[in-house]
Amino acid sequence: MRIDGPGLRASGSSRKSRDTSQRKVAEFVAEKLDVTTLPASIRPKPEKRKKTFGDYGYMTQFVDESQIHAEATPGGTQINIRILEEETSEIYVCVEGEGRMESGRVQRVFLLKLKNANGLLKGRESWKEFDGCPVIGGADGDSPSEY
Repeated sequence: MRIDGPGLRASGSSRKSRDTSQRKVAEFVAEKLDVTTLPASIRPKPEKRKKTFGDYGYMTQFVDESQIHAEATPGGTQINIRILEEETSEIYVCVEGEGRMESGRVQRVFLLKLKNANGLLKGRESWKEFDGCPVIGGADGDSPSEY
């Protein structure tokens, strides 16, 4: 399954082309991410028929070409997602937010995959490490490992 259908792979090597491509990836993630697959300590409480930031009423903003800031209400729960690496069929992101129940700040590398062209991006914690996204806080087994 290739994720590059919605224009995620831009040809050319100019900075503007890369920024445009990364912005499209960030927009795609903001729209298609199944937030119920994020770490339990920072994701919204599961509700029937709700899967995306939009379903849960989160407002999404783009901090830059590769970073998404999602907020439930002004001053409410916040989740930050930064695109780390994009491959043909998967996207690595850094997910960060304040954990519930005094767990403090939580940060993890997540691997996002699209199961089918009309589906949602499903995430799971990745074994792959990135210097810009060290594991912080949370508990073991903090995220579902469904694929």
